[in-house]
Amino acid sequence: MDAWIQIKVTVPQQYKDDLCAVMSMVDNSLMIEDYSDIQQELDGVYGDLIDEALLAQDRTVVSVSVFIPPEKSPAESEGFIRGRLSELKIPAQIECIGVHEEDWAESWKQYYKPIKTGEKLVIVPRWEKYDPADGEIVVLMDPGMAFGTGTHETTRLCAMLLEQYVRPGDAMLDVGCGSGILAICAAKLGAADCFACDIDPVAVRIAGENAVLNQTSQVETGVSDLLAQAKKVPGGYNICCANIVADVIIRLAPDIGAFMAPDGMLIVSGIIAERAAETVSALEAAGWKLVDERRENGWFAGALRHSE
Repeated sequence: MDAWIQIKVTVPQQYKDDLCAVMSMVDNSLMIEDYSDIQQELDGVYGDLIDEALLAQDRTVVSVSVFIPPEKSPAESEGFIRGRLSELKIPAQIECIGVHEEDWAESWKQYYKPIKTGEKLVIVPRWEKYDPADGEIVVLMDPGMAFGTGTHETTRLCAMLLEQYVRPGDAMLDVGCGSGILAICAAKLGAADCFACDIDPVAVRIAGENAVLNQTSQVETGVSDLLAQAKKVPGGYNICCANIVADVIIRLAPDIGAFMAPDGMLIVSGIIAERAAETVSALEAAGWKLVDERRENGWFAGALRHSE
């Protein structure tokens, strides 16, 4: 592909602000198609000048587009958008314009190569051959339609923090697991019991397939509306990852502690830098204390321990 790809997302009008917030995480330059104010224009001095085609537009929905340059993977951006809207429970129609549908399933693979996320972890597409150096831990991935290939900053930042804090025998919870990449990373780092959940059944299926691909039998997957159907373990989880979006993490803040071990570690990301302080404040109000953080290209990830 040598042309820019337009990712266009259409949602009911009431979700406009949330959609713009999610899309701005992909790119700050948004094209917004919102025809809800046409009636006001009709009632004003410009009514006679409005094109008939505009009058026929659906005023109950809004569309927001971002444009992905040739050197970036549109599939990764699409997966990110799809996952965040799913977590926010926003019904959406997503279109990728500028690529032939029959090429889409394979063309995105050209952007996805082995990537080292920390000192040891290397995320490798299952179709790539990779010879690990001494001490490297290979995590094989086939993300399909789920978010999580290791190329997005939020995934890499979480993987770095997992590498820092996972200890052999830990129990790990991954909320909003996408491709299952973080739970599989934790298992490869020595976690003995990993539960990866997502509201999207397709993501859960893909996460399970990736767990099998990596021979990480300690990874269990399940459909869950955030924590509603998440499995609890005796003594609580030592590590919890929530690579979602700031608003959802803030909403989860009062409830996560019930799933955690007394000295458990919470790793959060999917947070733009501008909202890091707000998110950390909400978590601190719920009894968490920030002990470590990572930042990259305007994204924030934090590691917090329960302060009680």
